[in-house]
Amino acid sequence: MPKKGGKHTEVGKEMQAQCKRAKVEAACSPSLMSYESPESLFGSLISPIKEEMFFREYWEQKPLLVQRNDPLLAAYYQSLFQFSDLKELCCQGLYYGRDVNICRCVNGKKKVLNKEGKVSYMQLKKDFDQKKATVQFHQPQRFKVFILQLEGEKHWRLYKPTVHLAREYNVESEDRIGSPTHEFILKPGDLLYFPRGTIHQADTPLGISRSTHVTISTYQNNSWGDFLLDAIPGLVFDTAKEEVVLRTSIPRQLLMQVDIADSTKKLSSILRMLADRLENTRKLRSSDMKKDFIMNRLPPCLGNDSNSLTPGGKLPKLDSKIRLQFRDHAIITVEPDQENADEIRKEMVYVYHSLKNRRETHMMGAEDDAASEEGTSQQTHGLRFPLSYLDALKQIWSNTIVCVKELHLISDEEKENLALALWTECLIEVI
Repeated sequence: MPKKGGKHTEVGKEMQAQCKRAKVEAACSPSLMSYESPESLFGSLISPIKEEMFFREYWEQKPLLVQRNDPLLAAYYQSLFQFSDLKELCCQGLYYGRDVNICRCVNGKKKVLNKEGKVSYMQLKKDFDQKKATVQFHQPQRFKVFILQLEGEKHWRLYKPTVHLAREYNVESEDRIGSPTHEFILKPGDLLYFPRGTIHQADTPLGISRSTHVTISTYQNNSWGDFLLDAIPGLVFDTAKEEVVLRTSIPRQLLMQVDIADSTKKLSSILRMLADRLENTRKLRSSDMKKDFIMNRLPPCLGNDSNSLTPGGKLPKLDSKIRLQFRDHAIITVEPDQENADEIRKEMVYVYHSLKNRRETHMMGAEDDAASEEGTSQQTHGLRFPLSYLDALKQIWSNTIVCVKELHLISDEEKENLALALWTECLIEVI
């Protein structure tokens, strides 16, 4: 085991002071988890830390420990799920590997104890109680919105993130990691946040028979690098239409050369030209990241009506006033026509949304790929319009309420057709 990290750094001291304040405030105001909306859920998750303070002082900057040691708050995250709830879920059909992993740490290495096929609750409980195995429950949000209860204590160590360590995926010895920068004992009701890239390790302290925690990963694949990989191809494509230099041939035999140092100067000048163009136009298209985000997003949380999202209310007419709903679940992109395989494809407007995404396949990756052969995979849902519809769509997205006849389209028929198409997909409502 790594040695204890000794005294915390100044960041740690500030964090400890904040944690003490958080614990006192929490004890005075025993709030419970709120599932009324995504905003209220996140607010209660980090309570008593306010959302504004969290993103200003902690988000991707430094760790945050919120302690709720008060007996009244020990079950703060118990809410809707406990270990015993796995019994009911096993009856619904959980599978080893896909839904649950049973594993142990043997001589410093992970050993998987999975059986074949469906998970047996009795076998799962036996592995948990007798073999002291770890039960990993994958993507629990597929079944219900919940926060897992912390049972017992857990000892966390955080290590200073570096480029070298971030690439060290298969660490053979803990000595290569170095000493931890922070160490925490998490008790029931506690919350620990640490920024992206933080190397961490969790242990059950001596004398504690078991511990349970939930790991919530957010904002994956949303770095500036990811965004550039998505947006730069569009910038190059658009610029090549106007700049001859991007349409000239690369030097002969360039692709066969080992050393292309002579060509880097030319590439550098092209990149500077692209940067200048971006600075002047301020237009950078991103389509793939937007589609991926929407395709993998959970559908709106509608409470008891979550499975009955269908068009309702009055049909939109020319004189109707309409309003966009589920704004955070729909995006607009401009892309080459996907239904036209010609070499020269005109641009079209696409509206993608997550209203029809399936909770039961959320973030299951390869499972979705396998299901695609049966036609049941989660896919991108949306609508396709001519480029002339872009201004009208922006009008709907930027206004609280808009009259159909005031949409920026030439004919009344186009205005009604646009409104009807969005209404059919449950993206707008008639006021």
